[in-house]
Amino acid sequence: MTQTNYFPAGNVGSKGAFAWTKSGLICLVSMLVFALAAPASMAQETTATIRGTVLAPGGTPAAGIPVTITDTRTGSKRSATTNERGVFASSGLSVGGPYTVKADSDRFADATVSEIFLSLGETYTFTVSLGLNVTEEVITTAARIQSAEVAVGPSTSFSIDDLEAAPAINRDIKDLIRIDPRIYVDEADVENVHCLGASPRFNSLTVDGVKLNDNFGLNRSGYPTQRMPFPYEAIQQVAVELAPFDVEYGGFTACNINAVTKSGENEFFGSLFVDYTDDSMVGDQLEGDPIPSADFDEKRYGFSVGGPIIKDKLFFFAAYQKDETADTYDYCAGDEVCGNPVTGVTRSQLDRIRNIAINDYDYDPGDILLGTPVEDEKYLIKLDWNINDQHRANFTYNFNEGFNTVRSDGDNDEYEFPNHFYNRGATLDAYSAMLFSDWNENFSTEVRASYSTLDNSQKTRNDVGFPEFRIETYADVDGDGSFSRANVYVGGDDSRQSNKLDYETNSVKVAGTYTWGNHTFTGGYERDYFDVTNLFLQHSIGEYRFDEQCGASSPDLCIDKYDDLSPDDIYYGNAAGTNNPQDAAGAFDYSINTVYFQDEYAFADDALRMVFGLRSDWYS
Repeated sequence: MTQTNYFPAGNVGSKGAFAWTKSGLICLVSMLVFALAAPASMAQETTATIRGTVLAPGGTPAAGIPVTITDTRTGSKRSATTNERGVFASSGLSVGGPYTVKADSDRFADATVSEIFLSLGETYTFTVSLGLNVTEEVITTAARIQSAEVAVGPSTSFSIDDLEAAPAINRDIKDLIRIDPRIYVDEADVENVHCLGASPRFNSLTVDGVKLNDNFGLNRSGYPTQRMPFPYEAIQQVAVELAPFDVEYGGFTACNINAVTKSGENEFFGSLFVDYTDDSMVGDQLEGDPIPSADFDEKRYGFSVGGPIIKDKLFFFAAYQKDETADTYDYCAGDEVCGNPVTGVTRSQLDRIRNIAINDYDYDPGDILLGTPVEDEKYLIKLDWNINDQHRANFTYNFNEGFNTVRSDGDNDEYEFPNHFYNRGATLDAYSAMLFSDWNENFSTEVRASYSTLDNSQKTRNDVGFPEFRIETYADVDGDGSFSRANVYVGGDDSRQSNKLDYETNSVKVAGTYTWGNHTFTGGYERDYFDVTNLFLQHSIGEYRFDEQCGASSPDLCIDKYDDLSPDDIYYGNAAGTNNPQDAAGAFDYSINTVYFQDEYAFADDALRMVFGLRSDWYS
């Protein structure tokens, strides 16, 4: 794990230290940033950079030396030539390694640096000297760990070694990034990720440069799906960028969690995992009192595999994960023993309410629910193509489908019959394609296009279309004359009677990097287009409340009203004129456009760098 803390979190939402708004145009201007004695970052979101200095035997810069950079995993090669300062650079390289760099001199002995491993977004820097004897080659082994930043600003990067060493109990990226003390994972609240104390909804998650965020803001976790939307086994490297001063970063005000997936190699490789637990492995007593527990078993399993389709040319990687787990519920009437008794209602009152529903309304609200299944399935398929030494491309498909059952009203003064719970789920399909090109030794480009769809549903377990009944009860569960109040729910939750969300996301990026002397120019254009359809209509079936004039003096009065179908309030809402909930759905689209330009200047000794950039985001 590599950490840097060169600058405080000074930016607001995107890439600069200052921001202003005028006529819908948001311009974020990066201030001049001086990084003393720090290797430079090319700010590639999905790739890495190698920058080296080649010296002649006397220690002077060796200009005009051809350099070959080889990814030993796939056999792909890059070419470069040292400038007048003996410096060369190559960007847009796949993360990981090992890489081998060879300086080929006609006057002196060649020099080779091997075992170079690249980290996401980082610039690997080194210096190598040519030998005097032209017939002998100087061979050195690179240092495995480099002190380099992901982008100028506070950040943390995690290598494949960190991924393999960190305990991933939940097989979630949060298991890894929580190592950073600036990141807090709130396990009491769906394991929200708080970066420097900010709301999780201000984070951004990118996978191979493609944003996989909860664009509508429904999930507190920040994921668009119920769980992490891609397999944990697919991760090659992860970086957390907290306040990057670089024009390529934007769209968040907390942190960017940036993951790059694995790729196939010339050698086949793979992995397999299984874990299991069931109700026999959990406690069944509390201070000697038995606690009822649902029968359940949980298992997670998956695999990954990668290798060549055509050696040195075409490669594949695939990862799969299936979670078959369970949610358990520990609630009961106030006069029963469990972890979370609802003190304002007794078991006899609940039995009467259920019998009235069955006998008077011909509706079974269900009996006590102690556990429900949770399923989550995901897989990722990736193809990498070394077109030639100047161009490489990849294509990735990611699928995730999962659901779980959620309590609608589960406070300590609320009791829900099982059909008042609702099923929550999402299906994600995401496609992305990238093309990396080196047009010459000084100019390289990246073109990326992606498309994703999300089908998000929140559906009541009340399949017969029964409205929500809310019945107020009072009970003295301790027998000491002290009554407490509760609400009992029968039927379908009022907020899930008509609830559906679908959206599509289209993204494109065209960016280029040009090196001219001591300058590295970066420029690009990005566009994200969103097409949203949202149906949220409360009370489309109806809600009946029995909650007036009830109290300790008449604890069953509201149950009597419910028995007589004499509600105190009725709530109903639907599409005007048609009473068809589908006609109440909202449909809209919008796009976010971005252009940026940046100049990174390296002073003569390469120990001081100056970065100046301009980024503009506008909405339509």
